[in-house]
Amino acid sequence: MIDVKPYLNDAQESMEGAILFLDEALAHIRAGKANPRILDGIRVDYYGAMTALSNVATITTPDAKTIAIQPWEKAMLPVIEKAVLNSEIGITPANNGEVIRLMMPPLTEERRKQLVKQARSEGEEAKISIRNARRDAIDKLKKLVKDGLPEDVEKDAEADTQKLHDKYIKKVDELLADKEKEIMTV
Repeated sequence: MIDVKPYLNDAQESMEGAILFLDEALAHIRAGKANPRILDGIRVDYYGAMTALSNVATITTPDAKTIAIQPWEKAMLPVIEKAVLNSEIGITPANNGEVIRLMMPPLTEERRKQLVKQARSEGEEAKISIRNARRDAIDKLKKLVKDGLPEDVEKDAEADTQKLHDKYIKKVDELLADKEKEIMTV
């Protein structure tokens, strides 16, 4: 008899990947609080090699509105400052010769609504990925029926795939609700 487990596992892995990608994307959306993860995409020139900011400095949040970047080498201060200025985070760094500080400006109501819209867009992308994983799994199961898989087994596997889909869509909705609450909290 043909085993349907690998097809369900593939679908679950794809759905889990969509959730992880969404979580990462939401972490990069600035919500008014200091979050070191907004700096994850910044690369600096470290002796000729483009290196992640976190690999050349210690990044901390001394309070809710400040991110402190302490380079391991003082020579990196101007390089890091320039990289932050050229990034898309939209915050001007303050360099005191020892530490670079990023002060998180308060968000306007209009900007909060834009960020919520951006978060929902990311959530929709994740939902599309989850739906595609479900569709692919169901298509593969239907092909197995032609290869001799009993139809009742295929229908049960299809129902299991739908349950997986519903579970992951619910996770997306929960992540989005949390992020919207975080963004809209003044």
